[in-house]
Amino acid sequence: MNPPPTGRLQAGDVVLFIDRKEREYLRVLRPGTRIHVRGGTMQVDHLIDREEGSTVYNSMREPFLMIRPTFASLIPNLPRRAQVIYPKDIGPILLWGDIYPGARVVEIGTGPGALTMALLRAVGPDGSVTSYEVRQDFFDMAQSNVRQFYGEAPNWTLKLANAADGLEERDVDRMTIDIAEPWTLLPVAGSALRPGAVLVAYVPTVLQVKQFIDQARGSGFGAVQAIETFLRFWHVKGLSIRPEHRMIGHTGFVMTARRLPEGAATA
Repeated sequence: MNPPPTGRLQAGDVVLFIDRKEREYLRVLRPGTRIHVRGGTMQVDHLIDREEGSTVYNSMREPFLMIRPTFASLIPNLPRRAQVIYPKDIGPILLWGDIYPGARVVEIGTGPGALTMALLRAVGPDGSVTSYEVRQDFFDMAQSNVRQFYGEAPNWTLKLANAADGLEERDVDRMTIDIAEPWTLLPVAGSALRPGAVLVAYVPTVLQVKQFIDQARGSGFGAVQAIETFLRFWHVKGLSIRPEHRMIGHTGFVMTARRLPEGAATA
């Protein structure tokens, strides 16, 4: 998602419609079409050039707040066939992974492309992201989502390939791995990353954490860490101020490790 050029909505914009119960509906403004939201329709031509933040009504006279989605609100609404990495985990991945403008990043496992878009935003136009995806359906979904919800990304390369067979890249600054057994890729990661580079792995279970950390410490990586984050929204309406009944609890562990020079002791 690149910064919008104007406060008024344009043809092709991705838009979030929010109803009175704060339910969200992600749509794209395609001229000459109608969009369907909660049993009613809206003519897109009547929405284009409206100011972002306007209240609009569907054919059932139900009101909706119409805004461009933030990246955090886009991710849970992405079309997907695989589990998405949620915003609460993407934030720590970018921060603890030290993804910076101009970095050369390799991503292994794209899923629906949520992390891909976050990496592209973080590295900026002077950086690059190369993504490896072994499954054709995930490859197609990531490619479609990035094109539709992020835009043109000339600094992004998506490869339909098994990273376990080897990586072409060398002297990479940062790497992310989102597969079930990330420790199996430590040898190829070590070959691709420059000394001092940061490797980030994302896994859902503690057994995977244990396996990865043990293997990383014996495979030329040091400063290995594992973190877990929780996110809880609050209900604030009048004098009713309390935590939401549902929270986003455990989703996964974010692990980081630094590539060490050859022969260096691990820590």
